[in-house]
Amino acid sequence: MNGVPRVPEQRRPEVEPLRFSVLGPVRAWRGSEALTTGSPQQRALLVALLLREGRTATAAELIDAIWGEEPPSQALAAVRTYASRLRKALDPGVLTSESGGYAIRLPVSGEALDLALAEELWAEAEKVRGAGDLTQARSLLRKALGLWDGEPLANVPGPYADTQRVRLEEWRLQLVETRLDMDLEQGCHAEAVSELTALTAAHPLRERLRELLMLALYRSGRQAEALAVYADTRRLLAEELGVDPRPGLSELQQRILQADPGLAEPPAAPAEPAAALVRPAQLPATVPDFTGRSALVIELGEVLASAEGRVMAVSALAGIGGVGKTTLAVHVAHAARTQFPDGQLYVDLQGAGARAAEPETVLGAFLRALGTADSAIPDSLEERAALYRSLLDGRRILVLLDNARDAAQVRPLLPGTEGCAALITSRVRMVDLAGAHLVDLDVMSPEEALQLFTRIVGDERVASEREAALDVVAACGFLPLAIRIAASRLASRRTWTVSTLAAKLADERRRLDELQAGDLAVKATFELGYGQLEPAQARAFRLLGLADGPDFSLAAAAAMLDLPAEDTEDLLEALVDTSLVESAAPGRYRYHDLVRLYARACAERDEQPPSERESALSRLLDFYLATAAEVYALERPGDRLVDHLEPTGRPGLEFADGTAAVDWLYTEAHALLACVRQSAAAGQLRRAVDLLWAAKDLAESGANSREYEAAAVTARDAAQAAKDARTEGRARTTLTNVYLVSGRFKQADEEARLAMVLASSEGDPVPSCWAANDRGIIAVYQNRNEDGERYLQQAIDNFRAIGNKVGEASALCNLSRIHVSMGRTASAVELARSGLGIYDEMGLTLRLANARYALGIALTKAGRDAEALDQLAGALEIFNENRQRLWQGATHFRIAEAHLAARRPAQAARHAEQALALKCIGGDWMLGNVLTTLGRSLSDLGQADRARACWQEALAIYEQTGAAEADEVRGLLTPIAAA
Repeated sequence: MNGVPRVPEQRRPEVEPLRFSVLGPVRAWRGSEALTTGSPQQRALLVALLLREGRTATAAELIDAIWGEEPPSQALAAVRTYASRLRKALDPGVLTSESGGYAIRLPVSGEALDLALAEELWAEAEKVRGAGDLTQARSLLRKALGLWDGEPLANVPGPYADTQRVRLEEWRLQLVETRLDMDLEQGCHAEAVSELTALTAAHPLRERLRELLMLALYRSGRQAEALAVYADTRRLLAEELGVDPRPGLSELQQRILQADPGLAEPPAAPAEPAAALVRPAQLPATVPDFTGRSALVIELGEVLASAEGRVMAVSALAGIGGVGKTTLAVHVAHAARTQFPDGQLYVDLQGAGARAAEPETVLGAFLRALGTADSAIPDSLEERAALYRSLLDGRRILVLLDNARDAAQVRPLLPGTEGCAALITSRVRMVDLAGAHLVDLDVMSPEEALQLFTRIVGDERVASEREAALDVVAACGFLPLAIRIAASRLASRRTWTVSTLAAKLADERRRLDELQAGDLAVKATFELGYGQLEPAQARAFRLLGLADGPDFSLAAAAAMLDLPAEDTEDLLEALVDTSLVESAAPGRYRYHDLVRLYARACAERDEQPPSERESALSRLLDFYLATAAEVYALERPGDRLVDHLEPTGRPGLEFADGTAAVDWLYTEAHALLACVRQSAAAGQLRRAVDLLWAAKDLAESGANSREYEAAAVTARDAAQAAKDARTEGRARTTLTNVYLVSGRFKQADEEARLAMVLASSEGDPVPSCWAANDRGIIAVYQNRNEDGERYLQQAIDNFRAIGNKVGEASALCNLSRIHVSMGRTASAVELARSGLGIYDEMGLTLRLANARYALGIALTKAGRDAEALDQLAGALEIFNENRQRLWQGATHFRIAEAHLAARRPAQAARHAEQALALKCIGGDWMLGNVLTTLGRSLSDLGQADRARACWQEALAIYEQTGAAEADEVRGLLTPIAAA
């Protein structure tokens, strides 16, 4: 009884509410308990009463609802029996008898009946849509549509149920059309294409769906397909109904032909104030003790206020590090928030660091902040910038671009539309930024500096030592950051006097000289904090600043410092308290870019022996390599690669399961790849390349492909320069994987060929295995079947020689693909099953998906479509769980092939569209394959013109890449051209 409250005996338990569903099978529940609804005719009676919304139905009306014009002789008695049984099954008072008829009384709220709830959600969606809140309206409609569970009133007999079924299905389609219309209004056209393709296949004569599909395709850059939809529709309507398309559809076709600019983006918002898009509020908190800069605050405020009625307003603040650019910009931005009611965007561009933020990455973050789905964000910088400007058009948004490198970095990030404004901070004066209001930010005046110092330390402590306080701010060079650091230290030490701090600064003659040396003034400012650190804290500050990554975890810091995690955390938190290190997130830390430079200078000056700097970076590399190897081993039990990696001097992290391991890999991706680049440049090549190999999932997923490729190229070039053939072979093997993923097969094959040569000369077995396997895969893609079979058999022999069962399974599955291409489907199935058996036996997860993928392809070619779809569905689930987006896209493509082989073109088209949205392993070549299959599906659906548009796009890709599949597509296009 411990911890369990007693219930008074007199209290009667509350009766759980009744719930009914009609948007699917007719069912009833009391709370979570399912109730029996009886025979089909009894359910027909229940439906007739539920859908009357509490109104009484006479016995004659109920007989007509259940049996129509030919009721049985005992119909009245049967109705009474059904009503009696329902009354017993339901709560007292729910089913009532009135005036010779019956009624069901439910609560006014829609919670009791799914149809009533759907109607409430629809009404609320219409209301908020009218107020301009498209995001909320879409959400409400999705909830309403989610209440459908198959065919409404499923298996309920009678004319009344038949009529209501038609009505409810028509209403559902109207809701779907309304929701899709709002999807397009919010720019979600890419996601909508797949769904609309399937819907138009299921409802070919529904012109509104065709119109939405045309608009979605056009906004997705697929103009030819959009026009093809119209041609298909016109032909179908003429053949089936003998009529022309309605005027709205014809008008849309003309607007597409004329490239009407109004179609290129969602229509203008309603006249009333609307909140259709997300309203970002990203400004950092303003400091409560902001001091001085009054004239600049007024000046910048006036410039921002002038944004209304101008193309845009841009102010660029320039000055040395620590002069207070960010503080001033944030303060001014907060003061101007009311003038920008549609939101504020903020980003730190990290322009003073070695790796400034890329504009396309920043635009991706901004687009997400403005409500754009990931799948709708374009790939190229130009397309992202165009979409960004489109989203800002007609809105009043302030963009704060902090710490910019140069004008070239910020140009793509400027709004460019009336009513918006941009505030920029940078260490350089942006004279080449057209139209910008330039502000050179100098140090504070002595009065402002003293006022800031006093606000932080307190009036009482400064009033009695005003001269000493003036000495302190003068020693700080009147730099706001230096003043803030000094004052914060004094404020946290109640036993110190202002004179104590002034004396400490006066003793640092070299520091005072540096405070007056331009850019070096920032370094001297940080010396104030560094000089007060305990020895262990100072060592941590120096060494942790050596790593190139954008941030670092507690575990990585512990490895660099060679300390337990608990001691490392104490040191880091102490550094956070002194503002020398920032807390990026729980368990993660980062340096401000200038502080990092200062920390490195301290390491070069103070670290003894000097070799400790290299040792710290070596320990970090060991940590990443050992942990990445643990992740690799968890994902691929039995893969012998980990036995051939360079040994490490310290252990890595251990994980409870594969999910935690994969989470670590993706969280650490940027820091890990930065470590590879830094270690390769520092001459620690072998471990750096092995780290890259152990982290190969970062390339395959597509999430970090560019960074991974840059690191692989750096490592390869460094190994080549060092004449380290063994390491060069391994680096080329990792680069092969990158090129394979992106569909650059010629480059991939050359890297793999050289890797095999180097591995053979050095007697390094692992690259020999994987490079041969990769060359076999490339041969699959290039239809060089005999070469592929030879390479893959060589890979199988090599894997078996070193006992690598996982590698053997991979090569077997790839050899299955070769046999499929050669028409040897029976052996292809057996080879894939052999690979699958090995993976299954070894308890693999992600690799099991690759085997099922290969088996699904073989079974499709063998005509065993149901088995193929089962295997591919299993593969897709695993790829989804492991965040392998490119493999998800490829699997959708293979599922489309299987559905097409089974003559289910609508399902095939839908999966092909999903493959296009996700993208696939294999780059442009695979894109051509997807478009070819989509064209076949559309052709089978009678959408000949749209199919032709897909094939023409596929042909252009094949011709550009020199793919052999071009002849097949020409054959598909020829009959259409002849007709």
